[in-house]
Amino acid sequence: MRSAPGNRPCALLAGGAALLLAASVGCGVPSGASRTAKPAAAEAGSGAARAARGATQAGASAQGGEKGPSSGSPFLDRLVEAAVERTSHQVRYDQSYFKISYPGGDVPAEVGVCTDEVIRSYRAVGVDLQKEVHEDMARAFDAYPHKWGLTKPDTNIDHRRVPNLMAFFERQGAALPVTSDARDYRPGDVVTWDLGGGQTHVGIVVNVPSPADEGRFQIVHNIGAGPKMEDVLFNWKLTGHYRYTGPPPPPPPKSPPPSAPQPSPRAPRPTRPR
Repeated sequence: MRSAPGNRPCALLAGGAALLLAASVGCGVPSGASRTAKPAAAEAGSGAARAARGATQAGASAQGGEKGPSSGSPFLDRLVEAAVERTSHQVRYDQSYFKISYPGGDVPAEVGVCTDEVIRSYRAVGVDLQKEVHEDMARAFDAYPHKWGLTKPDTNIDHRRVPNLMAFFERQGAALPVTSDARDYRPGDVVTWDLGGGQTHVGIVVNVPSPADEGRFQIVHNIGAGPKMEDVLFNWKLTGHYRYTGPPPPPPPKSPPPSAPQPSPRAPRPTRPR
């Protein structure tokens, strides 16, 4: 269920510019969900066009069964496959607040924002970020950003906010250095950006190299036109780099304590004949 119009997490910027602010989920795009990623800084003119065509061809190859480089982790390889598969879905960008079930809740399949692509990719490989983020926030609410006036966790929206995902990954020990070396970003990594104007963004590194630079992998993300695979790693200011492989396995059940030794039965005392 959506929030009432007055509670929707967006507002028009001064001067009538139709930019959606990230008051709710921490992702922002122009109104109408028409924003597409700009070409990588190193590309220009016909190079950008070649890169766009190459991204489309690479995406088709990846979904057609051709395997890209392995991340070295079976879990992350499956996460990459799930992220690339998301590019086959039609999703309308919608920052509205939705009431969803818990755990395993999701907004309607035909809508979503940047965080929803990360959430759906992880859920496809058995990790429910809605549940994991909520449980961690319930344990340590003050460790998370307080930007939205909440005084307690909200299972409908907390995991759909980029700053909360950043705090969660950091608390799980999944943070990696943010560098300007494309080789540091491996398939299955999660990256976040500052788009400017208070808007944040998140995507997943996949195992399809950039047509412009084979040492740089492409990103699956949704910045307004639905889930796409594009060469955008360094298009905006990077603010986070994470490699999260899910919660640790539960500890094995404790063995029952050994039972105390039972005393041996006493032998009957012999009786004397009379």
